[in-house]
Amino acid sequence: MTRIRLVIRNMATPSWLGSIPHNFGDAAAGTLKADEWWMMATVYLPIALISLWGKGTVHASHSAATWLKQILDHTLDLVSAVSLARMRTMTESWMDAYRCYLISWVSSLNIHHPDADHRVNNHMAFHIYDFLRLFGPVRSWWCFLFEQLIGQLQ
Repeated sequence: MTRIRLVIRNMATPSWLGSIPHNFGDAAAGTLKADEWWMMATVYLPIALISLWGKGTVHASHSAATWLKQILDHTLDLVSAVSLARMRTMTESWMDAYRCYLISWVSSLNIHHPDADHRVNNHMAFHIYDFLRLFGPVRSWWCFLFEQLIGQLQ
C-alpha cells in the first residue's frame, strides 16, 4: 500500500479530476465518498498498478512478474467493465464489451484470488447488462444525486 500511495501522491492529474485523501488507507483518512471510490478505482489505482506491475517493471523473479501481470490484467478487466458501464452514452458494442470484461473477471476470480467468495454482487453485475439494454446509460437511472443529497442532509 505504501508504494501505491507514493505513485498516487506523485501523479500529475488534470485540474477537473478530483483527488483522494493523501493518507488513503489510514484510519484517520475516513471513508471515501462514491465519487472518490470511482476516481480511486478507475483512475488512480490502475495507473499505480501499471507503473508497479506492468511491462518493463522489475521483480524478484520471472514467475513473480508473470503472476503480478496476470493480477494486473484481471484487475483491469473489472476497471474496464466499470468504465464502460459509466459511459455517458451506450452502444451495442459497449454493452457487449461490458459483459465480456465482466465474464473474464468473474471466471478468473478464483484463479487469482483462491479465497475469494462469489457474492451476490457478482451475479447482480451481470444484470447491469440487461438494464443497460432496457434503460440506456447508467447515468440515466442511477440514484447518485439522491445519495449525494442524503449525505448533505446527514
